[in-house]
Amino acid sequence: MFNEMEITGRERTHVVQVNKPRFAAHHQVVEAFLKMKASAAKNGFDLEPFSTFRDYKTQLRIWNHKYLGRKPLYDINGNVRDFNLLTEDQIISHILDWSALPGGSRHQWGTEVDVVDRAVMTLNYNPKLLPEETVKGGIFYDLHCWLDDNINKFGFFRPYKYYKGGMFPEPWHLSYAPISMKAINCVNVDLLIKITKESDILGKDKVLNLIPEIYTNHILNYVKPEEQ
Repeated sequence: MFNEMEITGRERTHVVQVNKPRFAAHHQVVEAFLKMKASAAKNGFDLEPFSTFRDYKTQLRIWNHKYLGRKPLYDINGNVRDFNLLTEDQIISHILDWSALPGGSRHQWGTEVDVVDRAVMTLNYNPKLLPEETVKGGIFYDLHCWLDDNINKFGFFRPYKYYKGGMFPEPWHLSYAPISMKAINCVNVDLLIKITKESDILGKDKVLNLIPEIYTNHILNYVKPEEQ
């Protein structure tokens, strides 16, 4: 279904580009998402794909910036951690709370969509993709109430709906089950070790030792459709 370059985001031959709204995803995901977007519009929501396909280089850049403290590390409630108080082990652990190992991100598959509601955003509002936006009183709370009742109708589910000991909850992160449930079978420890050895990832030695654990606790450990 996916070759090694596609499943790790080093090629994008498995995704198509859409211009309005602008996003890239697997063609089946595009079709399903646009149907869901049209349904949401009838209920007053402007469902927008804030982040979809993400290639390996982008995921690596996110990792390295967080490793260096150039991007914030958050706790489970969305509060910024004090980077200067963290050891290298803690930095790596807290990167993995919210961000996937490069090569192991679901966003590389073209099956994942982080969503926001453009209808309630002011011109200068920059979505944070943090819990505060999705709970009662948050800017996207109404959207998420609608998503609770409707995403499964279009084949989507929330792989990080609640905390299972790996990734922190991300209610804005939707996954297209018909493709992603197959894609995950293309990822394995040997592949992740291989591409990590070849990469410029910071903290490489420690990361390589952690890959079996990362594979079990952060890649395989997600909230499956039947657990929603």
